[in-house]
Amino acid sequence: MNILIIEDEFRAANQLQNMLKTCDFEYNLLDIIDTVEDAVTWFQTHKMPNLVFMDIQLADGLSFEIFQKVEVEAPIIFTTAFDQYAIQAFKVNSVDYLLKPIQKEDVQKALEKFNKSNQSQHIETSVLKQLLTSIQTQTEQKNAKKRNGLLVKEGTGFVQIKIADLLYVYSEDSVTFGVTESKRYVIDETIDQLFNSFDHDQFYKINRGQIVAKNAIQKINPYFNHRVKLSVSKERDQEFIVSRQKTSDFKAWMNQ
Repeated sequence: MNILIIEDEFRAANQLQNMLKTCDFEYNLLDIIDTVEDAVTWFQTHKMPNLVFMDIQLADGLSFEIFQKVEVEAPIIFTTAFDQYAIQAFKVNSVDYLLKPIQKEDVQKALEKFNKSNQSQHIETSVLKQLLTSIQTQTEQKNAKKRNGLLVKEGTGFVQIKIADLLYVYSEDSVTFGVTESKRYVIDETIDQLFNSFDHDQFYKINRGQIVAKNAIQKINPYFNHRVKLSVSKERDQEFIVSRQKTSDFKAWMNQ
């Protein structure tokens, strides 16, 4: 059984791999891809896998854009951080999904459903349009009601800080950190979960492992391979490099 993972967050991809290893499921992992652009290229140049685990939000856009550019003749198990209200279309159309944070039991059930479907389930364009509309609607609703506070770890307990005080957020060794002017905190949420709850006018996800506040950016410097490197307040041995796929959009965001 050849599978492909399309996921832009290292921590989530690693967790999924570990869960698959503990399931009663023999497979060969072909690749892990983190952008729409690279996924399209992969499908154009490789034999179709038997099963694809696909995150909805990737580094350079929604994964549904993949289907607009290339025909994917493989069953899909979507992974998503959106709540169940936004993904009722998955159930209606018998498209399976895993809700983040992913649990081993959910992976096992999805694989069992995949096996029972005779491995012949495919995605229709009409289904994708319905899913995209549902997700865009909820995203707009979430953006209109962003939270102001964030629970972070401090010592053996937790404290609440203001999201507006964050300069940047990053993931390192499967741990998420948030940095303010005075301190670095451990956050018990993934990069994707945090970004979905942030004000997108003030915070930008520059790559799969970093979110930067607009007011923390001091300088934008040219970088090789058509990327840009940021000088950011209170840097902690971090390099802030905007991914090639996001450079144009990032510059437009800065001009807003």
